[in-house]
Amino acid sequence: MDNRKFLPLLVIAAFALFIVVGLSSSLFYKISPAERAVVFYTVSGELDKNNVIRPGWHMKAPWNTIYVYDVSEKKVEESMDVLDKNGLSISVDVSVRFTPMKDKIGEIQENFKSEYINVLVIPEVRSSVRQVMGRYTAEEIYSTKRSEVEGAIKDETSSVLSAEGNNVLMKALLIRAINLPAQIKQANENKLQQEQEALAYQFRLDKEKSEAERKRIAAEGEAVANKIINSSLTNELLKMRGIEATIELSKSPNSKVVVIGGGDEGLPLILNNN
Repeated sequence: MDNRKFLPLLVIAAFALFIVVGLSSSLFYKISPAERAVVFYTVSGELDKNNVIRPGWHMKAPWNTIYVYDVSEKKVEESMDVLDKNGLSISVDVSVRFTPMKDKIGEIQENFKSEYINVLVIPEVRSSVRQVMGRYTAEEIYSTKRSEVEGAIKDETSSVLSAEGNNVLMKALLIRAINLPAQIKQANENKLQQEQEALAYQFRLDKEKSEAERKRIAAEGEAVANKIINSSLTNELLKMRGIEATIELSKSPNSKVVVIGGGDEGLPLILNNN
């Protein structure tokens, strides 16, 4: 049997295998669990934004382009100078956590390409921080209304990022640091110290008032008790108590002389033998 007639087929098969191996990186691709992808069809010039590719191995034509997005939670930290309600400059450090909507990455690619963080997220965060803090004074931002300011920035930023066409979910926004001018910071610290001192003084006053009230109530109670006792001490009762006491003393082993009726009001007298 002449195998030479199969030689062209073997050459073609080897060449085809070589082409497949060489193009494997262009034909096959993998999407990890924290990723999503969309396909751009080069021939038609269309982005298939409605067909979001999920994790796993996939195949594509070598001339098509795959746009892969990391859909895990991300964090951006920004430092900026803003103006308060009175035009005072404040330095603020803000941290924001967010993630793209997994089923909307086609729209994100269409609207922002792969630069949605720099084109959308960061500018909107900075804009919301400036707008919200511009409605409060430096003192409110630094101390009394910090949580309110933080919540307002989060709500306004979240509303913009999640709007139709933007498709970004904001998880959290935190004000990490607020740096006021030295003179304003010192004034706020002095005010807080004075408020603490005033509270401590009021506490002492309340304590002293409570103690005075306690003593007054105790004195009134003692006076009422004495009044009741004095009203019950009649001569007959005193004589009876004196006799009872004399009887008890007479039982004592010490030598004594008891004179019945010898004292004032006829009460017994007790005379020691000395």
